[in-house]
Amino acid sequence: MTTTQEPPYPFPEPPRRPGAGYGNGSDGSVDPGRAHDFSEGQHHGQSHGHGQSHGQGQGPEHGPGHDHNHGERNTGSGGGGHGHTHSHGPTAPVSKHLRKVIAAVLVPFAVAVVVGLMVLWPGGTPAHERTGVGFDRQTQQATVTEVVNVSCASVNASGGASAGGGSAAGGSSAQQESDRTCKKATIQVGTGSDKGRTFTEIIQPDQSRQLHEGEKVVVAYEPSAPKDLQYSVTDVNRRIPVTLLAGVFALAVVVVGRLRGVMALVALAISFMILNFFILPAILQGSNPLVVAVVGSSAIMLIALYLCHGLSARTSVAVLGTLISLVLIGVLGSLFVDWASLTGNTDDNTGLIHGLYPSIDLSGLLLAGIIIGSLGVLDDVTVTQTSAVWELHEANPSMGWRSLYRAAIRIGRDHIASVVNTLVLAYAGAALPLLLLFSIAQSSIGTVANSELVAEEIVRTLVGSIGLVASVPVTTALAALVVAADRQDPETAAAPAPAGDQPAVARGGRGRRRKR
Repeated sequence: MTTTQEPPYPFPEPPRRPGAGYGNGSDGSVDPGRAHDFSEGQHHGQSHGHGQSHGQGQGPEHGPGHDHNHGERNTGSGGGGHGHTHSHGPTAPVSKHLRKVIAAVLVPFAVAVVVGLMVLWPGGTPAHERTGVGFDRQTQQATVTEVVNVSCASVNASGGASAGGGSAAGGSSAQQESDRTCKKATIQVGTGSDKGRTFTEIIQPDQSRQLHEGEKVVVAYEPSAPKDLQYSVTDVNRRIPVTLLAGVFALAVVVVGRLRGVMALVALAISFMILNFFILPAILQGSNPLVVAVVGSSAIMLIALYLCHGLSARTSVAVLGTLISLVLIGVLGSLFVDWASLTGNTDDNTGLIHGLYPSIDLSGLLLAGIIIGSLGVLDDVTVTQTSAVWELHEANPSMGWRSLYRAAIRIGRDHIASVVNTLVLAYAGAALPLLLLFSIAQSSIGTVANSELVAEEIVRTLVGSIGLVASVPVTTALAALVVAADRQDPETAAAPAPAGDQPAVARGGRGRRRKR
């Protein structure tokens, strides 16, 4: 280290600002008893703990003692503070003022959601007389106790075999029937008032579902049918494999996500509860499906995001971005569902619902499905974009909001491309049997797209995708504005140096350098 003049004392003295000396004297003189502190500080070159200064002097802004901070800054007063400090954890993302502004927007919204839940909360699913059609049937659990091979001709004696010799075609058909082997299964009912009762069922060789001895099945019960026809097999009991798969999924989420994974599973359970105990019963009781979907989706959004990502300004910005995107999806969905004259009654299930509950607005039910279906992907996009902006700001706090926006939107463009493709493929995969039917019929693309069944999926996909695309710039802009507008709270901000002071001196392992 080079000095401009010979030191007046045995120990070297660094250049210093008035009032920022290393000794206790007001004129900046060095106390020989403390000169060793400075020499030690030059040797080590960095502070320990939380920005701790080795200087013990008294300056005009700082009293004696240590200077503590949680970032990287040079202490310009209070004596030779080091320029290198160790940061322990992220700093507070926004100031108290901005947190109050965000709370002023979200707290009334959360209160409105709670009020909506209380007003629309149903007393339960309304009862109705079972029709015995589709899913509206009484079911019981049963077990296949025995399966034997029998001749199809013997069990179908009431069919073509009883016709005797007719035409040559009839004789050929009877011969083919006698050559085929069917299965006769004995099933024992395991639940309900008829527990232990057995019945038989014939399985044709060309049936897609073949029963096996010991297999668990689901049987439908129709009390008004003749006694020997009251029970019939409707499905296979898949509880064990599905439960095992769910357990593997939960284990993978917890192992990889740890506490966040646990919170995600809790949020998933709460989402299912809101869906089953609020959204579905409220729609069945005659409430407006769109209003119910908006209230229920908002409750799911608030609970899931804050539970998984914490009660922070970062999460609140993601909530705001999701909310704005949901509003856009709702407006576009309502406009195009009405413009395209989509009734929502496109298959047997919706027809059965309309028959059981004529008061339900099926077009509103379609719109509610669009909103709920888009929510899950929206959460992913908005949280990702908000985190990207926050991390960019942490990496370079000097970036303005425009620079933050431009950097984060480049990340968002990649996200848009993948998410839109995911949505289209997801809907195409779900409708694959339908698309195969249109392909078999050799219908033109225009004819297929014009049918209500396909047009419904097109509107659902495109409206949801528009909302997802819009969520990227909206959320990115919100996050960039919030982060860039942030100012430290007065009690945590560093005190400004006097106007006449020189730049702070930073000490390191190789000497001193000025902060520029």
